[in-house]
Amino acid sequence: MKTARLLVLAPFAAAIAIAGCGGGGAHSASRRTPPAVKLDHSKFGGFLVDGQNRALYLFAADKTSASTCYSACASIWPPLKSTGSVKAGSGVAASALGTTKRKDGTTEVTYRGHPLYYYAGDANPGDTAGQGLNQFGARWYLLTADGSGIKSNAR
Repeated sequence: MKTARLLVLAPFAAAIAIAGCGGGGAHSASRRTPPAVKLDHSKFGGFLVDGQNRALYLFAADKTSASTCYSACASIWPPLKSTGSVKAGSGVAASALGTTKRKDGTTEVTYRGHPLYYYAGDANPGDTAGQGLNQFGARWYLLTADGSGIKSNAR
């Protein structure tokens, strides 16, 4: 059991270090500069990534802009947080970016009303291992520029 936890937590630790997350899951890069959201392309087509090309996901259980992912869920699927404005990058509509308050008082970035999350298993920029996973009661999808989840290649 401990080995399994280490295997799960090792990619998560790498994802935190690379994504700049820390301080209770807060996106520390947002303290220095506003987080950026832009469009990237892969075998899945165009999907949202942060400024470091880390995939961003929507959680199908989120029916409004309020997040339903907390505790164990947020440890595997950390939210993209911001302490200020969010920068719209290439292919992303600035008017589609927004924020929502989390239960702990922090601010999570939204896109077309969907709270945005990272996947701890995505250890490197460009990774999309979370695509289509069914965890914490619903599926997780990469997000297109029009705000829909990419359903292809779902597990």
